[in-house]
Amino acid sequence: MEDEDTGPGDGGEASPPHHVAASSDRARDMVASPTSSRSVTQTVNGSHRFVIQGYSLAKGMGVGKHIASETFTVGGYQWAIYFYPDGKNPEDNSTYVSVFIALASDGTDVRALFELTLLDQSGKGKHKVHSHFDRSLESGPYTLKYRGSMWGYKRFFRRTALEQSDFLKDDCLKINCTVGVVVSTMDYSRPHSIEVPESDIGFHFGTLLDTQEGVDVIFSVAGEKFHAHKLVLAARSPFFRSEFFDHELGEEKNGTDTGDEIKEIVIDDMDPVVFKAVLHFIYRDNLVNDDELSASSSDCSIFDSLSGKLMAAADKYELPRLRLLCESYLCKHISVNSVATTLALADRHHAMELKSVCLKFAAENLSAVIRTEGFDYLKDNCPSLQSEILRTVAGCEEPCSSGLKSQSVWAQLSDGGDTCGRRVRPRV
Repeated sequence: MEDEDTGPGDGGEASPPHHVAASSDRARDMVASPTSSRSVTQTVNGSHRFVIQGYSLAKGMGVGKHIASETFTVGGYQWAIYFYPDGKNPEDNSTYVSVFIALASDGTDVRALFELTLLDQSGKGKHKVHSHFDRSLESGPYTLKYRGSMWGYKRFFRRTALEQSDFLKDDCLKINCTVGVVVSTMDYSRPHSIEVPESDIGFHFGTLLDTQEGVDVIFSVAGEKFHAHKLVLAARSPFFRSEFFDHELGEEKNGTDTGDEIKEIVIDDMDPVVFKAVLHFIYRDNLVNDDELSASSSDCSIFDSLSGKLMAAADKYELPRLRLLCESYLCKHISVNSVATTLALADRHHAMELKSVCLKFAAENLSAVIRTEGFDYLKDNCPSLQSEILRTVAGCEEPCSSGLKSQSVWAQLSDGGDTCGRRVRPRV
């Protein structure tokens, strides 16, 4: 085989010199605009307050044994606060209480800053603070290698001093924890970019409700008048769509002519403040502010609170997003005393996410929940929900190392014994 000759002697024509020069000029003209990039390392911060009620009863549980907070999420990871009333270090002989922050989810080499604050409950603001945030760290942020890794203090506070201080009030301690997870992001600019602001449709529709411009329906709720727009309500709620347009279609077929008269609808099963909150959501796509919700919840049952009545309204008017917003709000306020009635409310109005949370919470705290008035309410009004709680308890039990189930609250209720093995009269 002969080698291929690619030189000028092969009979081909050479390109004219001026073509090369023209090509270079065009290349210079087509150079792209300069770009830039920037690596940004910062912390994603989140806080959690851990209230330890019954401190004196926790003493004596043993060195190395802790009380854990509920887990909380910061920077995509789960965290928990561990409080050791008898200390974590056996060598200290329970002289100190220990406090640690633990990585409670899977993670490898999670870098973070921490702050632990023991709150002064005298009102003087003399809190005990251990913080990474306000000082320079020679070796950088703390690194947690794996799930279960902890940062904190074995000698957080001398126990005798703590018990005589303003940090302990009514047998209660309050600890604030702040976690700052270190994250790195790449910020880069494009040659041509235009920033688009957040959607403001809720503001404009809210203004439409406030100004009452173009209203074509009036609601009379306990004597109070609310003006609205049928098209807006129909677009947001299948209930109102059926109420306005299916009904009007029937009137047209029957030859009824309503003309330009503004229709008035009487609502006799709802408080004005609740209907006002429903309209607020329909036009603005969010809940009324927390002050209004919390003010209505302080001195009444969950069924009579604004959040509870608003969930009922969401169910009636077929507003699933409003119902979910109410579920999220109520979920944040679940306690031993409120979980049973919150469960009943969730079941009544098809709030399945909230119901699931309530069942799990009640199962995890059953020994305390069964002593509440709310649990008695379930016994009298919703016995099937009591059964669901107990079934959840049974499902939550984990086998022991011996292969048998642990002696849990479920077993105690089943055999009539308490946590000390004494026979007690069943409460359910």
